[in-house]
Amino acid sequence: MSGDITAAGDLITGALGARAVEPHAGEHAGHGHGSGLCLNCGTRLIGAHCHACGQSGHVHRSVGAIGHEIAHGVFHFEGKIWRTLPMLLWRPGDLTRRYVAGERARFVSPLALFLFTVFLMFATISALGGDIAELVTPERMNSNVVGLARGAEKAQQGLDKAEAQRAQLVAAGRPTGQVDKDIASLRTAIAALKRVNGGETGDIPSAMTNAKTGWGKLDHGLQKASKNPGLALYKLQSSAYKYSWLLIPISTPFVALLFLWRRRFGLYDHAIFVTYSLAFMMLMVIALMLLGVAGLGSGWIVLAVFALPPLHMYRQLRGAYTLRRVSALWRTAALLVFAWAALLTFVALLLMHGLTD
Repeated sequence: MSGDITAAGDLITGALGARAVEPHAGEHAGHGHGSGLCLNCGTRLIGAHCHACGQSGHVHRSVGAIGHEIAHGVFHFEGKIWRTLPMLLWRPGDLTRRYVAGERARFVSPLALFLFTVFLMFATISALGGDIAELVTPERMNSNVVGLARGAEKAQQGLDKAEAQRAQLVAAGRPTGQVDKDIASLRTAIAALKRVNGGETGDIPSAMTNAKTGWGKLDHGLQKASKNPGLALYKLQSSAYKYSWLLIPISTPFVALLFLWRRRFGLYDHAIFVTYSLAFMMLMVIALMLLGVAGLGSGWIVLAVFALPPLHMYRQLRGAYTLRRVSALWRTAALLVFAWAALLTFVALLLMHGLTD
């Protein structure tokens, strides 16, 4: 229940955040008085909106107006979402090129769409109970340790019985081939369980605690993370939510590298390309999560993860920059490498921020 409330809150926040980025474009000019003074700046109105500051001539002053704003932000989203999404999915290159060329009122702006998809993705994760911090809480870790200890104890009991059975077979002069195999398997299992319970896995937190990088804040952060990994992962998840916009400035220079010798494309063009591309990738993640819950096989999900991003990048590159097939193909291959580099850079920055905060 709390996850659903959190998801709804994230969705509303995302819609209203996108609306704040793009507040008026594409809306119908209704509710205006056409006369009087603007209540914001005092300019005489000559239409539905003030020509000086842009405020609507009709101002709601009721509790119901708040609900109207929320509903408008969530369900209408400027009325342009239904023109933007189909093009983002099937003709991303045309969408990017047309927006850069100046068709702004027709489509949702890349930044507004990016903000909405970010909030929608994390709202979906919350609704599906995907809080990564819950996976590594001290209680969960303690229960895993107890489970491993019990498994080792049961395996030891089985080994004792197998060795007693072998002694009886030897006394009776009967073959012991099968029981010898069972004993060897049980000994291997016991050694592995003991190693996981108190050896290799348990050495990871101590390694983090004893790590010395020479940077005081980072060393202190590593110690805190080793003591409470659940909190550290929760902070990482929250930082990814708040600083997801960093993916845009991180990724844009990588795209610019693909067009160094084409001076007619500037950083603005590449930023629009990156922002629309990131919005699609997050929509893809949302769709795959929902399809997974609906019962889609993991094999199909893995296939989609590896097939859809390069296909979408290829179509967007070719359409946005009017490239030929070969030119779009090699740039797609390079862009896939750059995308991983940008993602790793983003994760590294999040880790540094989380550990030194």
